[in-house]
Amino acid sequence: MTDALTPAQKMIGDTAPKLVELTDDVLFGDVWERPELSRRDRSLVTVASLIAMNRVGQLPSHMRRAIANGVTRDELAETITHLAFYAGWPCAMGAIGVLKEIEQSE
Repeated sequence: MTDALTPAQKMIGDTAPKLVELTDDVLFGDVWERPELSRRDRSLVTVASLIAMNRVGQLPSHMRRAIANGVTRDELAETITHLAFYAGWPCAMGAIGVLKEIEQSE
């Protein structure tokens, strides 16, 4: 029986094994597990940061993770609306498009 692949292993594979290791062990194995913030709060912070930096390529997986961690779709929409004024309209419009695609795919 083989172990299930992590998302990083699926995405990166053997191309960058050290990046997979750091992603799995340090980012998700350590940082995401620190008790000072809940997973829900970490998800909201991560999504907000990605929106502010206009990193829409990373948004779908992190929005799905946020929903799995208890952030509602309404909260994501409100976060995007709020960030339109702080991160810029284009960032918000790109992010709302990602949220809409997620909603339509479920």
